[in-house]
Amino acid sequence: QVQLVESGGALVQAGGSLRLSCAASGIAFSISTVAWYRQAPGKQRSLVALITNYGSTTYADSVKGRFTISRDNAKNTVYLQMNSLKPEDTAVYYCKAPLNYGPVYWGQGTQVTVSS
Repeated sequence: QVQLVESGGALVQAGGSLRLSCAASGIAFSISTVAWYRQAPGKQRSLVALITNYGSTTYADSVKGRFTISRDNAKNTVYLQMNSLKPEDTAVYYCKAPLNYGPVYWGQGTQVTVSS
């Protein structure tokens, strides 16, 4: 059974930081490309960042320089370090994997709220 479990969401003030985690099970994690998406109320779900199995990363323009995606294959976990948070970063953040083979799965999401 495949599970992607996000954690780390919280209420934080603008300018603050959070680290989200996505713990995966049931997939070949070390060869998987994993992505973070987010969805704000009334908006479509959009890509925030992704990391390939080789460690290459891609970021949405809106988060470049503020967010960092990383992975720990020994823990089957991908992280999203979010710094200099802005109110417009408020959204539910979802983990999606794998992007490079087989069926794709989503986590249940974790809420990030940034107050001004």
